[in-house]
Amino acid sequence: MNPQTVLVIDDERDIRELLTITLGRMDLQVDAVGTVGEARRALGERSYDLCFTDMRLPDGNGQEVIELIAASHPDTPVAMITAYGNVDAAVNALKAGAFDFVSKPVDIQMLRGLVRTALRLAEEKRNGGAAAKTGDSGDRLIGDSAAMQQVRSTIGKLARNQAPVYIAGESGVGKELVARLIHEQGPRASGPFVPVNCGAIPSELMESEFFGHRKGSFTGASVDKEGLFQAAQGGTLFLDEVAELPLHMQVKLLRAIQEKAVRPIGGRDEIPVDVRILSATHKNLGQLVEQGQFRQDLFYRINVIELRVPPLRERRGDVPLLSSFILKALAGKSGDGVGQLSPAARDALDAYDFPGNVRELENILERAMAMCDGAVIDASDLMLPQRGARPAHDTASSAGHETATTAASPAAASANGGLDDYISNLERTAIVKALEESRYNKTAAARKLGITFRALRYKLKKLGID
Repeated sequence: MNPQTVLVIDDERDIRELLTITLGRMDLQVDAVGTVGEARRALGERSYDLCFTDMRLPDGNGQEVIELIAASHPDTPVAMITAYGNVDAAVNALKAGAFDFVSKPVDIQMLRGLVRTALRLAEEKRNGGAAAKTGDSGDRLIGDSAAMQQVRSTIGKLARNQAPVYIAGESGVGKELVARLIHEQGPRASGPFVPVNCGAIPSELMESEFFGHRKGSFTGASVDKEGLFQAAQGGTLFLDEVAELPLHMQVKLLRAIQEKAVRPIGGRDEIPVDVRILSATHKNLGQLVEQGQFRQDLFYRINVIELRVPPLRERRGDVPLLSSFILKALAGKSGDGVGQLSPAARDALDAYDFPGNVRELENILERAMAMCDGAVIDASDLMLPQRGARPAHDTASSAGHETATTAASPAAASANGGLDDYISNLERTAIVKALEESRYNKTAAARKLGITFRALRYKLKKLGID
């Protein structure tokens, strides 16, 4: 079996020797050159499994090498060697198609991890493994619209490198699913996928959650604890709602991403980490940068490549497929028969704007399955809010309608938690009262409330009534 080959391009002899020795100990065959011209000749004579190139070279720059390899050797991963802290160079390299980057001085442990990941990727490309995985996991991204076909195609491309990806899209479009698919279709699929909701972590605990802490470093730190970066070692860290990070944490996160190392609270030394960063938010990060609420340097670092997930109203043709998939999943959970949409229900869903996107569609269908009599869901079972219907596209009339609705509803005006909370409290009170009066006989309580037993069961689960 022929050894795997690596091409190293750097004008510093010490770097060439360091990489040659390190890679040689990994049973790799290394060719080392010092100029763009020599690299062109080497690439013309043979193919390589991996390439490292410096950014600044005597007769050109590493960007030229990356573009040359992308054009003539698309299956060869290339990593950029950059000066310490040169974020702009690293970002430009990743945008040009680099697999990853290495900062000087070179960390040997990090280098070995990068090489193993890159060689796995090259092997998968040769064997068609990535394509096979795309067919399996892509099935969970439901929809045949042109927009979704484009998203699937982009996911396949993004899975083949290590560039940080920013997934943009409204709430409920499936940003975490997209992040999981990028992870599963790439060379890190065997490593962990660690999702974290940045808005759900208290500010005072963020540093400990992300980077870990040492025993005794603060009150309550009774044992050593690894952070999210360490938990994602060798895999992917998905930062959901990244816009919610406070500014002080944005600084620390930028350093961790840039240096590929973290220092636990109370720790003396930095720990190298090998993770791919994917991030998402429903907010406009560019606008937050302009307003000074999000650091520009961090924005550029996590937004090397942006993938926009379209809202459901931009792919209405996918609603029937999604509805069928969701109804089958609900039937599998409950053990009931698969629900069917009546023609009127299909028309109602087609006319609805879905401000909550796929997540809202799931909630609508789950509620409808509980409320309908039998297995056929009618339009009235969907209970769609009228203000979200498609005809209300005129901004002025839509705003006027919403204002009139609010003004005419004293219940909404008096409810501290909003209309939904107010209604939920009324439902909870009525259900508890009916249960008490029927001595907790659910069938009798449902009859007293004038709803089906299945509808009562749904509401008990939704409202958390035990």
